[in-house]
Amino acid sequence: MTLTGCGVAIASPNADDPVPAEPTMINYVDPSLVAGLSTRTLSAGDSGGRRVHVVYPSLADAPRLTEKLRRTVAGRLAEFTARHATSRAVPAHEFNVDWQLAAVSAEAVGVRLRVGESVGSGWGESRTIVWYDRVDRRAMDSADLLKNRAALAALATRVRSELAGRGAMVNANAVRPDPAMFDSIGFNPRGDLVVEFDDQQVGHRAAGRVAVAVPSAEAEPLLSATGLRARRAAVGTAEPRVAAPPREALIAASTDKPPARSTRAGSLDCAKLKCVALTYDDGPGPETGRLLDILAEYGARATFFSLGSNAAAHPELLRRMRDEGHLVANHTWSHRDLSALSTAMIADQLTRAQHAITQSVGQVPTLMRPPYGMTDEQVAAVATRLGMSVVRWNVDSEDRDAPDPREIARRVVDRAEPGAIILMHDVHGATVDAAPEILRRLIDEGYTLVTVPELYGNREMQPGRTYDSGPRDLPPEAQTMS
Repeated sequence: MTLTGCGVAIASPNADDPVPAEPTMINYVDPSLVAGLSTRTLSAGDSGGRRVHVVYPSLADAPRLTEKLRRTVAGRLAEFTARHATSRAVPAHEFNVDWQLAAVSAEAVGVRLRVGESVGSGWGESRTIVWYDRVDRRAMDSADLLKNRAALAALATRVRSELAGRGAMVNANAVRPDPAMFDSIGFNPRGDLVVEFDDQQVGHRAAGRVAVAVPSAEAEPLLSATGLRARRAAVGTAEPRVAAPPREALIAASTDKPPARSTRAGSLDCAKLKCVALTYDDGPGPETGRLLDILAEYGARATFFSLGSNAAAHPELLRRMRDEGHLVANHTWSHRDLSALSTAMIADQLTRAQHAITQSVGQVPTLMRPPYGMTDEQVAAVATRLGMSVVRWNVDSEDRDAPDPREIARRVVDRAEPGAIILMHDVHGATVDAAPEILRRLIDEGYTLVTVPELYGNREMQPGRTYDSGPRDLPPEAQTMS
C-alpha cells in the first residue's frame, strides 16, 4: 500500500481562501506520509516579465495520474497564456498552481489542484480534483466519478436547488450539467459528495468559495464504481480536520524554537576569505538529495530557500540540510508574487511556510526570499514583523531556461565575485548536473562556499532589510543593500 499513514496536511495557505465550514470541508492527507510521493515543478519569470510557478505531485506507482496532472496544468497554462498574450499588466501577469491530496488509499487517489491567476487586477482562483482509480489504473476528471450523463444532470439539478437559497450573491441558474463545471468533486469525512466551484463561476467575487455538499445517501446512486472507491478513500484515509489555526497561532508555534543557523556557522571568516553564497530555490524536490550528496563531496554548504508546500511533503530532506551544515530559509508557501498581494496574503504565505519549515527542522528561519525577487515596502514590513531579512541575489544562473549543465556552470563561474549571492534552483536536474563543475571551478579559483549570513560575519542581518549581495569588504555604509 502506498499510504503508510494518514493525517492532516497544512491547511489552505491563502488567507482569502479560508477552511470551509461543515459540511463542505474536504479533508487532506499529509503528503509526507505517502510513500513514493515526489513533486514536479514548472516555472518561469525570475528574470522576465511572465510569472509562472506550478507544482504538482508525482506518485511512483501511478504514472498515469502524474501524466494526467501534467496535461491538466499544461492545458490551463496554455489557455492562460493565449488569453493574456498581449497583456501589459503591471504587476506582470501570473499563473500559479499548488496542490493537496484529497484522498489516498489502496483503491483511489485524489489530487486537488488550486489554480491562481492574476493580470494585475487581483487574484482569481479555480479548483479541480483529478482522480486515479488504482483498481482499474485509470486517471480521470471529477465528473467521471458519476455513472453517466443522467447522473451528472441529476447532480446539477440538486446543486441548483441548494444554491437557490443562498441569496443574490450566488446565481443558481449558472449551474449546467457540464463536466467542465463539475471538475472539482470530493468528499467530506462523512462521505457526503462535495462540489466546489471556481471564483465567479456561479457567484460574485465577494461570495468567496462556493461549494455544495450532497448527503451520502443521495449521492451514492449517482456514483460509478470509481466514484464509490473515491468516496471510500476519502472517508477511510482522512481524519477530521480542525479549522486552520490563526496566523498568530502559527507565529507562536514557531517562537519557542531557536533561530535557524548553520551547524558550521562561525568556522570561517569571510572578512579574510574569498566567499560566495550558493542559494537554491523552490525545493526540496526529487533532485535535492543528489545535490546534497554533491555538496557533501566538496565540503560546500548552501542556503536553501524552500517552499512551504514542498517542505511539508519532504521534511526529511530539510532535516538533512540542517544536519549537514546548510541553512534552510523561507520562500513562501506557494511561490506567489508577494508585491501583488494584500498584507494579509503576504503574511499568510510567509507564516504557513515558516510553520512547515519550523516543524521539519526545529528551527525558525530568519531569511526569506520573495518569489521572482519582487519586494516592496509592504513585503518588508511583514518580514520585519516576522523577524526575517529579505534576500535576493546579484548573480543569476538563469538555470530555468538552460538545459545544458555546462552553460549553467559557465554563467555561475564567469559571474561570480567575492560576496556574490548566486541564484539557482534545486528542482532542475540540469542545475544539479552542473553542481560538480561549479564547485570544482569555484574552489580552484580560491572561493569558499558559505551560507548567506556568513558573508556578513559579525554584522547581523536585520529583519526587513533587503540584501542583494554580501559586503565584499566594503564599509557598512557602502554595502550593497536596499
